[in-house]
Amino acid sequence: DSQPSQGSQLTEGPVGSLGCCGWVLVILSGFFVFLTFPITIWACFKIVQEYERAVIFRLGRITDRKAKGPGIFFILPCTDSIVKVDLRTVSFDIPPQEILTKDSVTVSVDGVVYFRVSDPIASVANVTNADFSTRLLAQTTLRNVLGTKNLAEVLSDREGIAHSMQSNLDEATDNWGIKVERVEIKDVKLPHQLQRAMAAEAEAAREARAKVIAAEGEMNASRALKEASLVIAESPSALQLRYLQTLNTIAAEKNSTIIFPLPMDVISHFMRK
Repeated sequence: DSQPSQGSQLTEGPVGSLGCCGWVLVILSGFFVFLTFPITIWACFKIVQEYERAVIFRLGRITDRKAKGPGIFFILPCTDSIVKVDLRTVSFDIPPQEILTKDSVTVSVDGVVYFRVSDPIASVANVTNADFSTRLLAQTTLRNVLGTKNLAEVLSDREGIAHSMQSNLDEATDNWGIKVERVEIKDVKLPHQLQRAMAAEAEAAREARAKVIAAEGEMNASRALKEASLVIAESPSALQLRYLQTLNTIAAEKNSTIIFPLPMDVISHFMRK
């Protein structure tokens, strides 16, 4: 993940190009440490943790293209200074942002960003505060990305929005030695009036679908009844069997009143007269 090509832009000369005066001061510092040994030797050793790296400045210049650590290393206390950089993944919440979507709807959106330092030297030399700068950039990126989306896309395409934000942030923070690992959209808050309007619209859509389904059921039932009537018309005895089945069903219910339907052939005889 380190980027030595960026680190080469941090100093004007080659590594260790301190000039004549600089080398004189370094030699004097080393001589002073030697004279005061072993008192000052304890100030010459530094230790950084496994998840840390140390950027060493010697007379204001970065001494090496690669940060030191983890473990123990040696510095000159009079001329060297170190800056420790934490390489662990950092997460932070993006405060809720009032955003006007592409279709002129005001929504409040918040999220979370996960990032880490990939180049300790660039994170120290290229930006004043990499952590704070990344937080501010995440807020503006969230507003810029969501400003190009309509409300339906904001509600349904959260994964695509998060991926777009991650790409934009990672590209913008590349020169700072920051690697954006993940971006997530946490919550999208709508105005109460819009929530009621969307609920009414959804309810009306469900009622319309229910009516369409009921109408399709009635149509299918009428077709089935038509086919059944054609079958019964071809065999009059089938109607009598249906009568007997109906009587059997009524008797099973133990009702006190039983209705005996008249045979259709008897009714048809009277209708001819």
